[in-house]
Amino acid sequence: MANKRDLKKDINYVFGSIIEMVYAWQISNSGKDVAAGEAIIDEAIEAFDGFISRVNVRDYDNAATHFKGINQDLENVATALIEKVNAL
Repeated sequence: MANKRDLKKDINYVFGSIIEMVYAWQISNSGKDVAAGEAIIDEAIEAFDGFISRVNVRDYDNAATHFKGINQDLENVATALIEKVNAL
């Protein structure tokens, strides 16, 4: 099991990379509407806040299960956001 610090770094890295992908798309496609990209960025920020608050919860029965669930949810959400970015 990874510790809390490493999980927070992973969350920050994943959502930071997704936001960078959207910004890169916006720069390379300056003539297109950026509203869809902004919506993805807003969704990534909301998800980031939700994951950080889940990591900071101290009331759980089994730490390994708690953090494994967060890690799995992170993969699922990140995959969905990357698919949205690819569809732009």
